[in-house]
Amino acid sequence: MPPIHLFHGGLISPVSIHEAQYLERALLAVSSEGVIEWIEHDVDPTLIQDVALKHGLELDSSVEIYELKHGEWLMPGFVDTHTHAPQFPNIGIGGQYELLKWLENVTFPTESRFSDLEFARSVYTTVIDRVLSFGTTTCCYYGTLHLEATKLLADIISQKGQRAFVGKCNMNRESPSYQEASSEQSVADTQTLISYIRSLSPSNPLVHPILTPRFAISCTSELLKALGKIAQSDPTLAIQTHISENKSEIAYTLELFKNYPGCTSYAGVYKEHGLLSDRTILAHAVHLTEEELNMVKECEAGVSHCPTSNFYLNSGVCKVGDMLDRGIKVGLGTDCSGGFSPSIINAVRDAVIASKVIAMSSPSSDTSALANRTLPLATLLHLSTLGGAQLCNLSTEIGSLEPGKQFDAILVNVRGEAGNGSVWAGEKDSLSVMLEKFFMGGDDRNIRRVWVRGRLVSGVDA
Repeated sequence: MPPIHLFHGGLISPVSIHEAQYLERALLAVSSEGVIEWIEHDVDPTLIQDVALKHGLELDSSVEIYELKHGEWLMPGFVDTHTHAPQFPNIGIGGQYELLKWLENVTFPTESRFSDLEFARSVYTTVIDRVLSFGTTTCCYYGTLHLEATKLLADIISQKGQRAFVGKCNMNRESPSYQEASSEQSVADTQTLISYIRSLSPSNPLVHPILTPRFAISCTSELLKALGKIAQSDPTLAIQTHISENKSEIAYTLELFKNYPGCTSYAGVYKEHGLLSDRTILAHAVHLTEEELNMVKECEAGVSHCPTSNFYLNSGVCKVGDMLDRGIKVGLGTDCSGGFSPSIINAVRDAVIASKVIAMSSPSSDTSALANRTLPLATLLHLSTLGGAQLCNLSTEIGSLEPGKQFDAILVNVRGEAGNGSVWAGEKDSLSVMLEKFFMGGDDRNIRRVWVRGRLVSGVDA
């Protein structure tokens, strides 16, 4: 049986888009099932045993105790709401292209190689190790169009203990050298994958299937309708796709669907085909119109903000503050390899820069709103953790450190021994100051341990 964990020291957790919790001397207990049992605030080190006994916990050999120093803290694991596992070999190349040419010249040729299962195994094993090392405890993965390779991806994630959503790309047009033979085959393979992933852990699973129409351009109306029917017949099934990433993409989408009723906007295409709901994760959403923003809000769908990719592929700057003010769910995505880093910390930095770009071009004096302002620290913490959990409909289970939630968490160290010269933990720095330093200068060297449902799965000291 896994040990009971008891942590004493710094704890950081999101409360809302405007508020974060900072506890300097928290005492947190995690059961052997990986659930947070209780949290006490401001516990003197000399009283740890007394407080534990008050909760019926004897500090014997079954309890693993962590006493954190100044410059160390616990926080929720990161949630990456959008990335492409097969694209990691391409990280850092293709910056000369915008989206559609980048797909044609860089992405699709690499993804087509995943018909080779040995190649797929080699890549996917490394991908999951790397993503976990950056503190990402939950990740939404796009696979390729290959059924067997995507089953393998789910296997590897399950073995390594990450929480994830895994989807096989549905794409049956507009890429003759890399597309599925028919909508019927695409749907059949999707249904096979859904059943397969659910068989990996029939009760209390960490890995979930997710419908993955790549984007509207790559799917015929027939295929989108069939996927919409699957979604409507299964209220537990999540959906992930791309929307309004690039202006050329938008124009081409509207041209392809101009003769279909209700498809007068990109969001309208998904709504008309039954794919816009409270379970839908829309990546990018850079150029949504007012009508589309209202549609997304009304359908209770949400947005994966991918600022690194949006900059790197010259797509644009997403107005995330405005979306949050409207009550739209938003999380962060790394979008590798459009994004050049698998780290949510990097996405946090680029989210700050994106918000500053908007604030410089259209400044706002309304301090009660997030639109047209630099995103504050509490909002960045929310986007990287609880916001992503809300987008994945997992916020009752993960995303913050609270009693009753599962212990998906990271132990951060910004002390000198971490070996990262970009982060300086001053002797009198508060937790909020150190969190900001970590977000702006931290990397995987500062992530010492990573737990998913109480299981240690990664980290420098794992």
